[in-house]
Amino acid sequence: MAAGLVISAPASGVGKTTLTLALARAWRHRGLNVQCFKSGPDYIDPAFHAAATGRASVNVDSWAMDRGAIAHLVSRGVDADVVLAEGSMGLFDGVAARGVSGTGATADIAEMLGWPVVLVIDPSGQAQTAAAIAAGLRDYRPGLKLAGVVLNRVASPRHQDLVRHALNEAGIAVFGALPRHAEISLPKRHLGLVQAEEQAEIGKLIDEAARFVAEHVDLDAVLRSAASWSPQPAVNGLNVTPPGQRIALARDAAFSFVYPHMLEAWRGAGAEISTFSPLADEAPDASADVCWLPGGYPELHAGKIAANAHFRGGLRAFAETRLVHGECGGYMVLGTALTDAEGARHEMTGLLGLETSFAKRRMHLGYRLAELAAPMPGHRPGARLRGHEFHYSTIIAQPDMPLAVVHDATGAVIAETGSRRGHATGTFFHLIAEDR
Repeated sequence: MAAGLVISAPASGVGKTTLTLALARAWRHRGLNVQCFKSGPDYIDPAFHAAATGRASVNVDSWAMDRGAIAHLVSRGVDADVVLAEGSMGLFDGVAARGVSGTGATADIAEMLGWPVVLVIDPSGQAQTAAAIAAGLRDYRPGLKLAGVVLNRVASPRHQDLVRHALNEAGIAVFGALPRHAEISLPKRHLGLVQAEEQAEIGKLIDEAARFVAEHVDLDAVLRSAASWSPQPAVNGLNVTPPGQRIALARDAAFSFVYPHMLEAWRGAGAEISTFSPLADEAPDASADVCWLPGGYPELHAGKIAANAHFRGGLRAFAETRLVHGECGGYMVLGTALTDAEGARHEMTGLLGLETSFAKRRMHLGYRLAELAAPMPGHRPGARLRGHEFHYSTIIAQPDMPLAVVHDATGAVIAETGSRRGHATGTFFHLIAEDR
């Protein structure tokens, strides 16, 4: 039987990922099997989890997934000793309108699974107020259990003593306090952390984080606070249809934002996936029946993509007879042109008329519910798809027929409808699940 915990915080940027990775690696060093999950729509953190544990991590999302799908996904932790779910943003942060089984908040997953929450609190610039914040989070939602707190970036022993005393007065356990330590800071860029696969020293960084956390946090006390848990049988699994029988998947530093549960569901349904690298000037496998370009960072590699004639020509030849779909960054590469942050315009593949620019960045962020006006790979017209959009590009032109009517989480119609032309389709949102 596994021990389950949720790692959360009052806000983003407090140190949830670092603590999750450090705990996972430290317990692994002790001979325990650790399974991680990510609450919410994050494509980057699961790869860090896998690096720390040696086990694949997946996303669980209460806005896009029903309880059966979440139960199906977390059941992979049945053979683990410890199961950690890392939260997104703050503990209760989600959207105003309820989705399939919740608002997308980490608290939904904690309550659904019955796992206590370990809060990461950064008391920089405060002392006793940190205890008031922790007590407010503990008491905000009945049925949620707070296991305790790990303090991060404490300024001095005196600072730590002030905060610890206030938390003890509030009846909140303090598992440890971490001084500032630059050696365990994970590098960031505009869509979040720099990807694990781009960091050659990620193993050493996680080892140092584990050593540092083991020195300052009572690992045994954290483990004792976890809830004994065994997965419940899932009535329903994931409602995911593969886009084809043999899928050519773009996969490299420019095309890496794809949810692990999607790939697993495709394979579980019998699909074969062959990967190719547009950055290495590779074309999609000619024996595939569909090509899928996920999101990523094409804006950082736009010049190279534009110069890779074999990739561009091979993709255009593929699209003459077979389906091609792009998500977010992949959608931009299917377009006519992409202007980078320095204002340089780069020719893309031209399968769609979309033109985008990063010269004037504007953030687009949030859940998306799309009703398809036309088919896209794996999904029929009229299908209701749930996904998430996060990018900084601006649409200069989107002249093709819209692929879908797209709403945000409040029900408002948005302009990012996706496009379709010939065998090519694209969306700005990343698909998470189809409504049953």
